Amino acid sequence: MTPDNPLYRFHFCPLCGSKQFLEHGKTARKCQDCGFIYYTNPKGATVAVIVNEFNELLVATRAAEPAIGTFDLVGGFIDLYETAEQAMCREIMEEAGLKVAESQLQFLFTQANQYPYSGITVHTIDCFFRIEIKGRPQLMAMDDVSSLQWIPLKEIDTEKFGLHSVRTGLERILRCC
Repeated sequence: MTPDNPLYRFHFCPLCGSKQFLEHGKTARKCQDCGFIYYTNPKGATVAVIVNEFNELLVATRAAEPAIGTFDLVGGFIDLYETAEQAMCREIMEEAGLKVAESQLQFLFTQANQYPYSGITVHTIDCFFRIEIKGRPQLMAMDDVSSLQWIPLKEIDTEKFGLHSVRTGLERILRCC
């Protein structure tokens, strides 16, 4: 098991507490005492590609690690009992104060990602959604966003985006535009 697998750091069975919580293939650990098998699966996350009628992209600046101070797109983890669409709408409201409806979301693609968090690598599947809006609505940077700005798509420098998944996702999107 490699150090980038979160199970590398877990040594006790979460069900019975046994220390006999051993590697079981590349993505799981199995408790030799109670039989519990814990699989490492990617966590769902969302990324908002919000474009206005002036062909500008809504760009956030990260207020927290990882990659504090770099450019990012609005988005975040999908919570329990949420769909990716519900999570996307919630994250846009939480980080930008912008209310969007699920009907405004256009699914683009998914991308595998590794997100460093609290000393472990969280493997994610990032769901990219495009949202088209009118004008330049009043926005408020909140949560883990320090500022928001509109940048013309033709002026986007992907190297200023600190998270690999967002940077490569944007490169993919910009190649198509």
